This record gives sequence, C-alpha cells and structure tokens, in this order.
Amino acid sequence: MWAATDGGAMKPAEPSVTKRQYEVLANFRYELRRFLRYSEGITRKNGMTPLQYQLMLQVKGYPGREWATVSELAERLQAKHHGVVALVTRCETLGLVERRPSETDRRAVCVRLTAKGERLLRRLAQLHRDELLAHRGRFSIPDMKDLEGNST
Repeated sequence: MWAATDGGAMKPAEPSVTKRQYEVLANFRYELRRFLRYSEGITRKNGMTPLQYQLMLQVKGYPGREWATVSELAERLQAKHHGVVALVTRCETLGLVERRPSETDRRAVCVRLTAKGERLLRRLAQLHRDELLAHRGRFSIPDMKDLEGNST
C-alpha cells in the first residue's frame, strides 16, 4: 500500500495498528511493569537496589559460565561501560562481587559473585521465580498472532 506525502511523492504507507494490537501491547506493558514493581520492592526489602540485583543475576546467568566481563555486563544491562564499572564497584564494596583480570585477555575484567552474593542472589531469584510461576502465562504473549497482521 502506498500513500502520498505532503509534496505529492508516493511512499510506502505505514502499517496501521488495530485496536486489538494496542490492547495486546498495553496489557504486556502492564504485566511487565507489575513484575518490575514487585522486583524493585523485593530487592529493596533485601537490602539492595534493583540494579545491583540485575547485575548479580546477569553474572550468575551469563550463558555457559559463572562470570562475565564488564563489557558483557554492559551489553546485558543495556548500560554504558563506565556506569557498569561504577555499579560493579558498589557491589564489590558490599562484598557481593569480585573482579579479576581475565586469564586470556588482560584488558578485560571478569566479575564473579562472592559467597555472600551467591546467597543473596539465590534468595532473590527464588522469590522472583515464585512470582513468575504464580502468574504463569502473563509474560507469554498469547495473542502474538494479533500483532502479526492488520486484522481487527
């Protein structure tokens, strides 16, 4: 489908978004925000910030190993490198993580959880897992088919 621009030229028309698609998108954002709000509250009740929890989760959950580099963590957290360095420093001060130079690339710094960090993360991860299981199906998008087409 094509549409005319202000100057009269033709360009591809933007696909329209149906009412049902707005509802699916809005509901997904609502459920996501509810979960994030829960996460923020439970992490603070356990003496840490949501970002500290996210950092520790990404270290422990990094695919294939029990550590991650600062650069990898910056990507996983969608944050700037220097911000992640500061976050790692705060977590290190609290005794939650430790840094070591990479054995293969001395320019890289590897971040690992300490025993204290492991214990705290385990408790928080169990609470997060239980919350997700209690709301099974809310984070899948059962109406994904409604987002694919322009049907009403």
